[in-house]
Amino acid sequence: MERWYFDTSVLVAAAVIHHVHNSRAIAVLEELVRGKNRGYMSAHGLTEVYSVLTRTPFQTPVYPSEAFQAIEDQLLRHLSLVPLDENEYIDVTRRAAAAGWIGGRIHDVIHLQCAAKMKCDRVYTFNVRDFRALAPKALTDKISAP
Repeated sequence: MERWYFDTSVLVAAAVIHHVHNSRAIAVLEELVRGKNRGYMSAHGLTEVYSVLTRTPFQTPVYPSEAFQAIEDQLLRHLSLVPLDENEYIDVTRRAAAAGWIGGRIHDVIHLQCAAKMKCDRVYTFNVRDFRALAPKALTDKISAP
C-alpha cells in the first residue's frame, strides 16, 4: 500500500469542474479511492483549500457552503489530515528563515513536512518545480503532477 500526499493545487483543481487541471486531479483521486493506497493532506491544507475556493474568481463562483460541501464529499472522505505540532511549525519556520525563503513558500514547506512525516511515496502537486526546489532529498523524486 502506497501513501499519497495531495497539495492544495491538486485538491482545488479536483473541486472546480471548470479548472484547467480538473480531469487530471479527479483521475488521481479516483485512482486513490479505487486502489488500496492511503491519501493525506495537511491540516493546514484544509483551510488553504477553503480559502482558495471561496476567493478565486472562478467562472462559476464557489460559495462558502458549496466549498465546504466539496471539501467534505471529495476530500475528507478519502484523505487523512496530517497535523503538525508546535515544535514542527517552529522547525519549519526556522528552516525557512535560515534558507532565506520569503512569502508563501512557507506553505509549500508545510506541505512537504506533512508528506515527510507520513513517509509518503508520492507527492502530487501542480507546482512541481517549486516543490522540488524546497523538498528534502528524500522527497524530490516522489514529487509529480497528476
